[in-house]
Amino acid sequence: MTSQSRSKQKCSGNFNAKENMQSNKNQVCVVILLFLLFFLFRQNSLCAQNNVIQPPEFSKNLSIYEVNIRQYTKEGSFKAFEKRLPELQEMGFGIIWLMPIHPVGEKNRKGSLGSYYAVKDYFAVNPEFGTMDDFKQLVQKIHELGMYVILDWVANHSAWDNPLTASHPHWYTKDARGNFIPPVKDWGDVIDLNYEQPELRQYMLRALKFWVEKTDIDGYRCDVAGMVPMDFWDAARKELDQIKPVFMLAEAEGPEFHKAAFDMTYGWDMHHALNQVAQGKHTAAWLDSLLEKEKSVYPNTAYRMQFTSNHDENSWNGTVYERLQDAAEVFAVYCATIPGMPLLYSGQEAGLDKRLKFFDKDVIEWREHKFRQIYTTLIKEKRENRLFWNGGFGAPIQKIANSAQKTIFSFIRKNDQNQALVLLNLSGQAQQFNLLKSDACSGEYKDLFSGAAVSVRPDQAFDLAAWDYLVLVK
Repeated sequence: MTSQSRSKQKCSGNFNAKENMQSNKNQVCVVILLFLLFFLFRQNSLCAQNNVIQPPEFSKNLSIYEVNIRQYTKEGSFKAFEKRLPELQEMGFGIIWLMPIHPVGEKNRKGSLGSYYAVKDYFAVNPEFGTMDDFKQLVQKIHELGMYVILDWVANHSAWDNPLTASHPHWYTKDARGNFIPPVKDWGDVIDLNYEQPELRQYMLRALKFWVEKTDIDGYRCDVAGMVPMDFWDAARKELDQIKPVFMLAEAEGPEFHKAAFDMTYGWDMHHALNQVAQGKHTAAWLDSLLEKEKSVYPNTAYRMQFTSNHDENSWNGTVYERLQDAAEVFAVYCATIPGMPLLYSGQEAGLDKRLKFFDKDVIEWREHKFRQIYTTLIKEKRENRLFWNGGFGAPIQKIANSAQKTIFSFIRKNDQNQALVLLNLSGQAQQFNLLKSDACSGEYKDLFSGAAVSVRPDQAFDLAAWDYLVLVK
Protein backbone atom coordinates (compact mmCIF):
# COMPACT_ATOMS: atom_id res chain seq x y z
CA MET A 1 0.00 0.00 0.00
CA THR A 2 1.44 3.35 -0.96
CA SER A 3 1.92 6.10 1.57
CA GLN A 4 -0.78 8.03 -0.27
CA SER A 5 -3.18 5.11 0.17
CA ARG A 6 -2.30 4.83 3.88
CA SER A 7 -2.87 8.53 4.21
CA LYS A 8 -6.25 8.26 2.51
CA GLN A 9 -7.16 5.30 4.74
CA LYS A 10 -6.14 7.20 7.86
CA CYS A 11 -8.13 10.22 6.81
CA SER A 12 -11.06 7.99 5.96
CA GLY A 13 -10.81 6.28 9.34
CA ASN A 14 -10.68 9.64 11.13
CA PHE A 15 -13.66 10.84 9.12
CA ASN A 16 -15.67 7.73 9.95
CA ALA A 17 -14.79 8.08 13.64
CA LYS A 18 -15.88 11.70 13.64
CA GLU A 19 -19.03 10.71 11.78
CA ASN A 20 -19.77 8.04 14.38
CA MET A 21 -19.08 10.48 17.20
CA GLN A 22 -21.40 13.03 15.61
CA SER A 23 -24.05 10.35 15.13
CA ASN A 24 -23.79 9.39 18.78
CA LYS A 25 -24.06 13.01 19.79
CA ASN A 26 -27.15 13.38 17.62
CA GLN A 27 -28.70 10.32 19.23
CA VAL A 28 -27.96 11.69 22.70
CA CYS A 29 -29.46 15.03 21.70
CA VAL A 30 -32.58 13.30 20.40
CA VAL A 31 -32.92 11.36 23.64
CA ILE A 32 -32.45 14.55 25.69
CA LEU A 33 -34.91 16.39 23.51
CA LEU A 34 -37.47 13.62 23.86
CA PHE A 35 -36.95 13.60 27.61
CA LEU A 36 -37.41 17.37 27.78
CA LEU A 37 -40.53 17.17 25.65
CA PHE A 38 -41.91 14.41 27.88
CA PHE A 39 -41.06 16.44 30.99
CA LEU A 40 -42.71 19.56 29.59
CA PHE A 41 -45.75 17.55 28.49
CA ARG A 42 -46.03 16.03 31.94
CA GLN A 43 -45.67 19.41 33.60
CA ASN A 44 -48.29 20.91 31.30
CA SER A 45 -50.54 17.95 31.98
CA LEU A 46 -50.14 18.40 35.72
CA CYS A 47 -50.74 22.12 35.36
CA ALA A 48 -53.87 21.40 33.37
CA GLN A 49 -55.07 19.08 36.12
CA ASN A 50 -54.27 21.69 38.73
CA ASN A 51 -55.80 24.49 36.67
CA VAL A 52 -59.13 24.08 38.41
CA ILE A 53 -60.97 26.23 40.88
CA GLN A 54 -60.01 25.72 44.51
CA PRO A 55 -63.16 25.82 46.69
CA PRO A 56 -63.06 28.28 49.60
CA GLU A 57 -61.71 26.85 52.84
CA PHE A 58 -64.97 27.44 54.71
CA SER A 59 -66.81 24.94 52.48
CA LYS A 60 -64.60 21.92 53.12
CA ASN A 61 -66.92 20.09 55.54
CA LEU A 62 -70.30 21.66 54.89
CA SER A 63 -73.63 20.39 53.59
CA ILE A 64 -76.21 22.45 51.69
CA TYR A 65 -79.89 23.15 52.35
CA GLU A 66 -82.22 24.52 49.66
CA VAL A 67 -84.87 26.96 50.88
CA ASN A 68 -88.21 27.54 49.15
CA ILE A 69 -89.18 30.79 50.93
CA ARG A 70 -92.73 30.89 49.47
CA GLN A 71 -93.66 27.41 50.70
CA TYR A 72 -91.55 27.24 53.86
CA THR A 73 -94.02 29.01 56.12
CA LYS A 74 -97.62 30.22 56.05
CA GLU A 75 -96.31 33.79 55.81
CA GLY A 76 -93.84 32.92 53.07
CA SER A 77 -91.50 35.71 54.14
CA PHE A 78 -87.85 36.31 55.02
CA LYS A 79 -88.80 37.10 58.63
CA ALA A 80 -90.82 33.92 59.07
CA PHE A 81 -88.02 31.78 57.66
CA GLU A 82 -85.44 33.56 59.82
CA LYS A 83 -87.15 32.14 62.91
CA ARG A 84 -86.48 28.63 61.62
CA LEU A 85 -82.73 29.11 61.14
CA PRO A 86 -81.75 27.66 64.56
CA GLU A 87 -83.29 24.33 63.51
CA LEU A 88 -81.02 24.16 60.46
CA GLN A 89 -78.03 25.16 62.54
CA GLU A 90 -78.87 22.39 65.02
CA MET A 91 -79.01 19.86 62.18
CA GLY A 92 -75.50 20.91 61.21
CA PHE A 93 -76.07 22.58 57.84
CA GLY A 94 -73.49 25.11 56.72
CA ILE A 95 -74.70 26.52 53.39
CA ILE A 96 -78.20 27.93 52.92
CA TRP A 97 -79.28 28.12 49.26
CA LEU A 98 -82.17 30.53 48.74
CA MET A 99 -84.28 30.04 45.63
CA PRO A 100 -84.60 33.32 43.62
CA ILE A 101 -85.68 36.24 45.80
CA HIS A 102 -86.34 38.81 43.05
CA PRO A 103 -89.68 40.30 41.95
CA VAL A 104 -91.57 37.87 39.70
CA GLY A 105 -92.81 38.94 36.28
CA GLU A 106 -96.54 39.35 35.68
CA LYS A 107 -96.71 39.23 31.88
CA ASN A 108 -97.30 35.64 30.69
CA ARG A 109 -97.09 34.54 34.32
CA LYS A 110 -97.81 30.89 35.12
CA GLY A 111 -100.18 30.21 38.00
CA SER A 112 -101.34 32.79 40.51
CA LEU A 113 -97.89 33.77 41.81
CA GLY A 114 -95.58 32.91 38.92
CA SER A 115 -92.16 31.33 38.81
CA TYR A 116 -89.26 32.56 40.93
CA TYR A 117 -87.16 32.08 37.80
CA ALA A 118 -89.06 34.80 35.85
CA VAL A 119 -87.01 37.72 37.18
CA LYS A 120 -88.50 41.18 36.79
CA ASP A 121 -85.73 43.15 38.53
CA TYR A 122 -82.23 41.84 39.27
CA PHE A 123 -81.56 44.58 41.85
CA ALA A 124 -84.67 44.18 44.02
CA VAL A 125 -86.38 41.67 46.32
CA ASN A 126 -89.80 40.11 45.82
CA PRO A 127 -92.30 42.08 47.94
CA GLU A 128 -94.03 38.74 48.53
CA PHE A 129 -91.03 37.88 50.74
CA GLY A 130 -90.40 41.23 52.43
CA THR A 131 -88.09 44.22 52.01
CA MET A 132 -84.43 44.66 51.20
CA ASP A 133 -83.78 45.38 54.88
CA ASP A 134 -85.55 42.14 55.80
CA PHE A 135 -83.27 40.28 53.44
CA LYS A 136 -80.12 41.92 54.80
CA GLN A 137 -81.22 41.01 58.32
CA LEU A 138 -81.75 37.39 57.20
CA VAL A 139 -78.23 37.23 55.76
CA GLN A 140 -76.82 38.73 58.95
CA LYS A 141 -78.66 36.18 61.09
CA ILE A 142 -77.40 33.29 58.94
CA HIS A 143 -73.85 34.54 59.45
CA GLU A 144 -74.35 35.01 63.20
CA LEU A 145 -75.33 31.35 63.41
CA GLY A 146 -72.09 30.33 61.68
CA MET A 147 -73.67 29.49 58.33
CA TYR A 148 -73.25 30.82 54.78
CA VAL A 149 -75.84 31.86 52.20
CA ILE A 150 -75.94 31.65 48.41
CA LEU A 151 -78.55 33.12 46.09
CA ASP A 152 -80.17 31.36 43.16
CA TRP A 153 -79.18 33.46 40.13
CA VAL A 154 -81.09 33.40 36.84
CA ALA A 155 -78.65 34.75 34.26
CA ASN A 156 -79.95 33.03 31.15
CA HIS A 157 -83.39 34.62 30.87
CA SER A 158 -85.71 37.20 32.41
CA ALA A 159 -89.42 37.89 32.77
CA TRP A 160 -91.26 39.34 29.76
CA ASP A 161 -91.89 42.56 31.67
CA ASN A 162 -88.35 43.11 32.97
CA PRO A 163 -87.61 46.82 32.21
CA LEU A 164 -84.59 45.69 30.17
CA THR A 165 -86.99 44.65 27.41
CA ALA A 166 -87.79 48.32 26.89
CA SER A 167 -84.47 49.97 27.68
CA HIS A 168 -82.22 47.38 26.02
CA PRO A 169 -84.30 45.15 23.72
CA HIS A 170 -81.15 44.24 21.76
CA TRP A 171 -79.93 42.34 24.82
CA TYR A 172 -82.49 39.62 24.07
CA THR A 173 -82.55 36.78 21.57
CA LYS A 174 -85.19 37.28 18.87
CA ASP A 175 -86.74 35.24 16.12
CA ALA A 176 -86.64 36.08 12.39
CA ARG A 177 -89.52 38.51 12.86
CA GLY A 178 -87.84 40.37 15.70
CA ASN A 179 -89.93 38.89 18.51
CA PHE A 180 -88.61 37.90 21.93
CA ILE A 181 -88.42 34.13 22.38
CA PRO A 182 -88.21 31.73 25.35
CA PRO A 183 -84.95 29.80 25.77
CA VAL A 184 -86.99 26.58 25.76
CA LYS A 185 -90.42 26.27 24.14
CA ASP A 186 -92.10 25.14 27.35
CA TRP A 187 -90.71 28.09 29.32
CA GLY A 188 -93.32 30.51 28.04
CA ASP A 189 -93.10 32.85 31.04
CA VAL A 190 -89.49 33.93 30.33
CA ILE A 191 -87.42 35.20 27.39
CA ASP A 192 -83.85 34.46 26.41
CA LEU A 193 -80.97 36.88 27.07
CA ASN A 194 -78.28 37.24 24.38
CA TYR A 195 -74.74 37.02 25.79
CA GLU A 196 -73.23 38.09 22.49
CA GLN A 197 -74.00 41.61 23.74
CA PRO A 198 -71.02 42.90 25.80
CA GLU A 199 -73.19 45.46 27.58
CA LEU A 200 -75.48 42.71 28.88
CA ARG A 201 -72.47 40.91 30.34
CA GLN A 202 -71.37 44.06 32.16
CA TYR A 203 -74.88 44.64 33.47
CA MET A 204 -75.13 41.08 34.80
CA LEU A 205 -71.69 41.34 36.40
CA ARG A 206 -72.76 44.55 38.17
CA ALA A 207 -75.89 42.80 39.43
CA LEU A 208 -73.91 39.81 40.74
CA LYS A 209 -71.44 42.07 42.51
CA PHE A 210 -74.26 44.20 43.95
CA TRP A 211 -75.64 41.40 46.13
CA VAL A 212 -72.22 40.40 47.44
CA GLU A 213 -71.18 43.99 48.18
CA LYS A 214 -74.48 45.34 49.50
CA THR A 215 -75.99 42.34 51.30
CA ASP A 216 -72.87 40.26 52.10
CA ILE A 217 -74.09 36.99 50.56
CA ASP A 218 -71.46 34.27 50.07
CA GLY A 219 -72.00 33.16 46.48
CA TYR A 220 -74.50 31.84 43.98
CA ARG A 221 -76.33 28.81 42.70
CA CYS A 222 -76.37 29.54 38.95
CA ASP A 223 -79.53 28.45 37.17
CA VAL A 224 -79.08 26.50 33.89
CA ALA A 225 -75.40 27.48 33.98
CA GLY A 226 -74.66 25.50 30.82
CA MET A 227 -76.93 27.78 28.78
CA VAL A 228 -74.75 30.81 29.59
CA PRO A 229 -71.27 31.14 27.98
CA MET A 230 -68.54 29.71 30.17
CA ASP A 231 -66.26 32.71 29.72
CA PHE A 232 -68.92 34.86 31.36
CA TRP A 233 -68.93 32.67 34.46
CA ASP A 234 -65.11 32.64 34.50
CA ALA A 235 -65.03 36.44 34.47
CA ALA A 236 -67.77 36.65 37.09
CA ARG A 237 -65.96 34.34 39.50
CA LYS A 238 -62.75 36.33 39.15
CA GLU A 239 -64.49 39.61 39.94
CA LEU A 240 -66.56 38.21 42.80
CA ASP A 241 -63.52 36.69 44.49
CA GLN A 242 -61.94 40.14 44.55
CA ILE A 243 -64.75 41.21 46.86
CA LYS A 244 -64.68 38.12 49.11
CA PRO A 245 -64.13 34.36 48.70
CA VAL A 246 -67.40 33.07 47.24
CA PHE A 247 -68.94 29.65 46.78
CA MET A 248 -70.35 28.92 43.32
CA LEU A 249 -72.72 26.07 42.43
CA ALA A 250 -73.55 25.36 38.78
CA GLU A 251 -76.84 23.81 37.78
CA ALA A 252 -74.83 21.75 35.32
CA GLU A 253 -72.72 18.62 35.11
CA GLY A 254 -69.25 18.28 33.58
CA PRO A 255 -65.60 18.76 34.58
CA GLU A 256 -65.28 21.89 32.44
CA PHE A 257 -67.38 23.84 34.94
CA HIS A 258 -64.70 23.36 37.60
CA LYS A 259 -61.84 24.98 35.69
CA ALA A 260 -62.25 28.62 36.66
CA ALA A 261 -65.79 29.35 37.80
CA PHE A 262 -67.55 26.73 39.92
CA ASP A 263 -66.81 24.83 43.11
CA MET A 264 -69.69 22.39 42.80
CA THR A 265 -71.81 20.82 40.05
CA TYR A 266 -74.92 18.67 40.12
CA GLY A 267 -74.54 14.90 40.42
CA TRP A 268 -77.35 14.31 37.96
CA ASP A 269 -76.04 11.01 36.59
CA MET A 270 -75.83 9.64 40.11
CA HIS A 271 -79.26 11.00 41.02
CA HIS A 272 -80.89 9.32 38.04
CA ALA A 273 -79.02 6.11 38.84
CA LEU A 274 -80.47 6.08 42.37
CA ASN A 275 -83.99 6.30 40.96
CA GLN A 276 -83.31 3.44 38.57
CA VAL A 277 -81.74 1.19 41.20
CA ALA A 278 -84.69 1.84 43.51
CA GLN A 279 -87.06 0.91 40.69
CA GLY A 280 -85.19 -2.32 39.93
CA LYS A 281 -83.88 -1.14 36.56
CA HIS A 282 -80.21 -1.37 37.63
CA THR A 283 -78.19 -3.06 40.37
CA ALA A 284 -75.88 -1.77 43.07
CA ALA A 285 -72.90 -2.64 40.87
CA TRP A 286 -73.86 0.13 38.47
CA LEU A 287 -73.33 2.78 41.15
CA ASP A 288 -69.76 1.55 41.56
CA SER A 289 -69.10 2.07 37.85
CA LEU A 290 -70.46 5.62 38.08
CA LEU A 291 -68.22 6.44 41.02
CA GLU A 292 -65.20 5.10 39.13
CA LYS A 293 -66.15 7.26 36.15
CA GLU A 294 -66.40 10.31 38.44
CA LYS A 295 -62.87 9.65 39.73
CA SER A 296 -61.45 9.52 36.21
CA VAL A 297 -63.34 12.51 34.82
CA TYR A 298 -63.47 15.09 37.62
CA PRO A 299 -60.51 16.73 39.37
CA ASN A 300 -59.99 15.72 42.98
CA THR A 301 -60.92 19.21 44.19
CA ALA A 302 -64.31 19.25 42.47
CA TYR A 303 -67.37 19.06 44.69
CA ARG A 304 -70.23 16.97 43.34
CA MET A 305 -73.67 17.68 44.79
CA GLN A 306 -75.44 14.47 45.84
CA PHE A 307 -79.20 14.54 46.34
CA THR A 308 -82.42 12.57 46.41
CA SER A 309 -84.57 15.66 45.77
CA ASN A 310 -84.57 19.38 44.92
CA HIS A 311 -87.20 21.88 43.82
CA ASP A 312 -87.33 20.61 40.22
CA GLU A 313 -87.35 16.93 41.15
CA ASN A 314 -90.04 17.40 43.78
CA SER A 315 -92.42 19.49 41.66
CA TRP A 316 -91.98 17.84 38.26
CA ASN A 317 -90.61 14.32 38.74
CA GLY A 318 -92.12 13.31 42.06
CA THR A 319 -91.40 13.15 45.76
CA VAL A 320 -88.65 10.91 47.10
CA TYR A 321 -91.34 8.40 47.99
CA GLU A 322 -92.74 8.35 44.47
CA ARG A 323 -89.32 7.85 42.90
CA LEU A 324 -87.40 5.91 45.57
CA GLN A 325 -90.25 4.40 47.56
CA ASP A 326 -88.84 2.24 50.40
CA ALA A 327 -85.28 3.10 49.33
CA ALA A 328 -85.60 6.80 50.30
CA GLU A 329 -83.81 6.30 53.62
CA VAL A 330 -80.91 4.16 52.45
CA PHE A 331 -80.21 6.56 49.58
CA ALA A 332 -80.21 9.49 52.01
CA VAL A 333 -77.37 7.65 53.79
CA TYR A 334 -75.68 6.87 50.48
CA CYS A 335 -75.67 10.54 49.38
CA ALA A 336 -74.16 11.65 52.68
CA THR A 337 -71.38 9.06 52.82
CA ILE A 338 -70.03 8.89 49.25
CA PRO A 339 -67.72 11.67 47.97
CA GLY A 340 -69.59 14.91 47.38
CA MET A 341 -71.71 17.44 49.25
CA PRO A 342 -75.19 16.27 50.28
CA LEU A 343 -78.18 18.51 49.52
CA LEU A 344 -81.44 18.59 51.43
CA TYR A 345 -84.52 20.30 49.97
CA SER A 346 -87.06 22.16 52.12
CA GLY A 347 -89.27 19.70 53.99
CA GLN A 348 -87.30 16.51 53.41
CA GLU A 349 -86.41 16.37 57.09
CA ALA A 350 -90.18 16.38 57.79
CA GLY A 351 -90.82 13.51 55.37
CA LEU A 352 -92.19 15.76 52.60
CA ASP A 353 -94.53 13.49 50.67
CA LYS A 354 -96.26 15.87 48.26
CA ARG A 355 -95.21 17.67 45.12
CA LEU A 356 -95.08 21.35 46.02
CA LYS A 357 -96.88 23.57 43.55
CA PHE A 358 -94.39 25.67 41.63
CA PHE A 359 -96.49 28.69 40.65
CA ASP A 360 -98.94 28.89 43.56
CA LYS A 361 -98.94 28.91 47.36
CA ASP A 362 -98.55 25.40 48.77
CA VAL A 363 -97.16 25.37 52.31
CA ILE A 364 -94.94 22.51 53.52
CA GLU A 365 -96.52 20.36 56.20
CA TRP A 366 -94.04 20.41 59.07
CA ARG A 367 -94.16 17.37 61.35
CA GLU A 368 -91.91 15.20 63.44
CA HIS A 369 -90.27 12.57 61.26
CA LYS A 370 -87.40 10.11 61.65
CA PHE A 371 -85.58 11.77 58.74
CA ARG A 372 -84.77 14.80 60.90
CA GLN A 373 -82.60 12.75 63.24
CA ILE A 374 -81.14 10.66 60.41
CA TYR A 375 -80.04 13.75 58.51
CA THR A 376 -78.80 15.43 61.69
CA THR A 377 -76.58 12.44 62.45
CA LEU A 378 -75.22 12.32 58.89
CA ILE A 379 -74.65 16.07 58.51
CA LYS A 380 -72.94 16.45 61.88
CA GLU A 381 -70.70 13.45 61.19
CA LYS A 382 -69.70 15.05 57.90
CA ARG A 383 -68.70 18.25 59.71
CA GLU A 384 -66.63 16.48 62.36
CA ASN A 385 -65.14 13.47 60.56
CA ARG A 386 -62.46 14.36 58.00
CA LEU A 387 -63.17 11.15 56.11
CA PHE A 388 -66.40 12.61 54.78
CA TRP A 389 -65.18 16.13 53.96
CA ASN A 390 -65.76 17.54 50.50
CA GLY A 391 -63.55 17.15 47.42
CA GLY A 392 -59.84 16.80 48.08
CA PHE A 393 -60.34 17.60 51.77
CA GLY A 394 -61.90 14.18 52.39
CA ALA A 395 -60.75 10.57 52.02
CA PRO A 396 -61.31 8.67 48.76
CA ILE A 397 -63.86 5.90 48.56
CA GLN A 398 -62.52 2.32 48.33
CA LYS A 399 -64.94 -0.34 47.17
CA ILE A 400 -64.93 -3.55 49.23
CA ALA A 401 -65.96 -6.67 47.33
CA ASN A 402 -68.70 -8.78 48.89
CA SER A 403 -70.54 -12.00 48.16
CA ALA A 404 -73.70 -10.21 46.96
CA GLN A 405 -72.34 -7.57 44.58
CA LYS A 406 -75.62 -6.99 42.73
CA THR A 407 -77.49 -5.99 45.86
CA ILE A 408 -74.95 -4.93 48.49
CA PHE A 409 -72.90 -1.77 48.07
CA SER A 410 -69.95 -1.84 50.46
CA PHE A 411 -67.00 0.54 50.81
CA ILE A 412 -64.55 2.08 53.23
CA ARG A 413 -63.14 5.56 53.55
CA LYS A 414 -59.99 5.95 55.62
CA ASN A 415 -56.99 8.12 56.45
CA ASP A 416 -54.10 7.77 58.87
CA GLN A 417 -56.30 8.25 61.93
CA ASN A 418 -59.85 7.17 61.09
CA GLN A 419 -61.83 4.66 59.08
CA ALA A 420 -65.47 4.20 58.12
CA LEU A 421 -67.15 1.09 56.78
CA VAL A 422 -70.46 1.58 54.94
CA LEU A 423 -72.75 -1.34 54.05
CA LEU A 424 -75.92 -0.66 52.05
CA ASN A 425 -78.57 -3.16 50.96
CA LEU A 426 -79.86 -1.68 47.70
CA SER A 427 -82.59 -4.24 47.16
CA GLY A 428 -86.08 -5.01 48.36
CA GLN A 429 -85.04 -8.35 49.88
CA ALA A 430 -83.14 -9.19 53.05
CA GLN A 431 -79.51 -10.13 52.34
CA GLN A 432 -76.86 -12.19 54.08
CA PHE A 433 -73.33 -11.65 52.78
CA ASN A 434 -69.62 -11.68 53.52
CA LEU A 435 -66.98 -9.08 52.80
CA LEU A 436 -64.27 -10.62 50.61
CA LYS A 437 -60.61 -10.01 51.42
CA SER A 438 -61.85 -8.00 54.35
CA ASP A 439 -58.67 -7.75 56.44
CA ALA A 440 -58.60 -4.01 55.68
CA CYS A 441 -62.07 -3.70 57.24
CA SER A 442 -61.39 -5.64 60.44
CA GLY A 443 -61.38 -3.88 63.78
CA GLU A 444 -63.48 -2.23 66.44
CA TYR A 445 -66.08 0.28 65.28
CA LYS A 446 -69.00 2.33 66.54
CA ASP A 447 -72.41 2.19 64.86
CA LEU A 448 -72.93 5.78 63.71
CA PHE A 449 -76.66 5.77 64.42
CA SER A 450 -77.00 3.63 67.56
CA GLY A 451 -73.62 4.33 69.13
CA ALA A 452 -73.18 0.61 69.82
CA ALA A 453 -69.73 -0.98 69.68
CA VAL A 454 -69.31 -3.31 66.70
CA SER A 455 -66.45 -5.75 66.13
CA VAL A 456 -65.72 -6.64 62.51
CA ARG A 457 -63.78 -9.86 61.85
CA PRO A 458 -62.34 -11.21 58.59
CA ASP A 459 -64.91 -13.14 56.57
CA GLN A 460 -67.67 -12.08 58.97
CA ALA A 461 -71.24 -12.61 57.80
CA PHE A 462 -73.62 -9.66 57.81
CA ASP A 463 -77.40 -9.55 57.67
CA LEU A 464 -79.25 -6.51 56.32
CA ALA A 465 -82.99 -6.19 55.93
CA ALA A 466 -84.49 -4.86 52.69
CA TRP A 467 -83.15 -1.37 51.91
CA ASP A 468 -81.26 -1.38 55.21
CA TYR A 469 -77.81 0.03 55.98
CA LEU A 470 -74.95 -0.04 58.47
CA VAL A 471 -72.48 2.81 58.91
CA LEU A 472 -69.51 2.00 61.16
CA VAL A 473 -66.84 4.51 62.18
CA LYS A 474 -63.61 4.31 64.14
